[in-house]
Amino acid sequence: MSDAETQDQPKAAHDLVGWQEQVITCWDQNAPTWAELVGQGRDAYRELFNNPAMLAFIGEVRGRTMLDAGCGEGHNTRMLARRGARVTGIDIAPKMIELAVGQEQSEPLGIRYEVGSFSCMSMFDEGSFDLAVSTMAIMDGPDLGGAASELLRVLRPGGELVFSILHPCFATHGYGWIRDEGGTCVKMTVSHYFDSEPRIERWTFSKGAVPDDAPPFAVPRFPRTLSEYLNAFMGAGFVLTEVAEPRPSAEVCKEQPWLQRFRDHAALLLYVRASKPDGIA
Repeated sequence: MSDAETQDQPKAAHDLVGWQEQVITCWDQNAPTWAELVGQGRDAYRELFNNPAMLAFIGEVRGRTMLDAGCGEGHNTRMLARRGARVTGIDIAPKMIELAVGQEQSEPLGIRYEVGSFSCMSMFDEGSFDLAVSTMAIMDGPDLGGAASELLRVLRPGGELVFSILHPCFATHGYGWIRDEGGTCVKMTVSHYFDSEPRIERWTFSKGAVPDDAPPFAVPRFPRTLSEYLNAFMGAGFVLTEVAEPRPSAEVCKEQPWLQRFRDHAALLLYVRASKPDGIA
C-alpha cells in the first residue's frame, strides 16, 4: 500500500467533521469498484483468512439481534444473516448503503440498513441489540471515543461487541518487508508506531488478481496505538473479555504461500471481544 493525499484533505487530527466528510467522499467513490471486486471474491485476504477467522471468533449468531457497524456494501452483513442472525447494518457512505439495499431487494434476508456514522447512531434506541460486530471498520473512523460510547449505548446490558482491525502494532506507517534473494519475506519492518497523523492511503487487493484497469481505493486512516484502542472501549464502560491475533494455519499457508509471512513473523489482524456490564442501562 502507498500513501496519497487529496487536495482538500483535512490536516488536523482533531478536525472530526472534516475527516468524517472525507470518509464519506472516499467510500462513496470506492463503492462501485469495491462492491464489484468483493462480490467476485477478489479480496483474498478477506476470503481466505480474515472472514473464516472472524466468523469463528464471533461464534454462534443464530437468533441474535445484531448490528453490523460499518457494514459497507453488505457482503458480511448478508453472511451473518444467512447464519440466522437478525441483522441491521449501518454505514456512513450513502452509496455503499444503496448497493446493500439493492442486494437485499434482490435476495431478501430481512436486513435493515441505515446511513449514518457508528459514532452517532441516533436512529437506534438504547439497548437495541444484543450483539454488535464491526469488521475492519472502526480503524477507518475519526471519532474512536464516540464510536465506543455509541456502541455501548445501543447494546443491551450483557450484550457483546466484537470487532476486527488491522493490528496497530504492525500495520504502521512504516510497515514493510525484507526479502531474501529468492523473494521470500524474512523480516517485517515497523516504524512510526506513535505517528497519529491521519492520512489517505491508496491501495488495491494485492492478492486478488485485480484487473489492471481497476482504480485503487482511497481510504482514510487514523493511526492509533494498541493502548488507545483498548482504553477507548474500557473508558466508555466496556469490559474486555477476549483479545485474539489470528494466525493462518499451516494448511492454508501450504495452499496459499503468500500468507506464510503472517504465520511466521507478525500478526496482520487484531480481534477484540467486549461486553456491556449488566449494571449499565
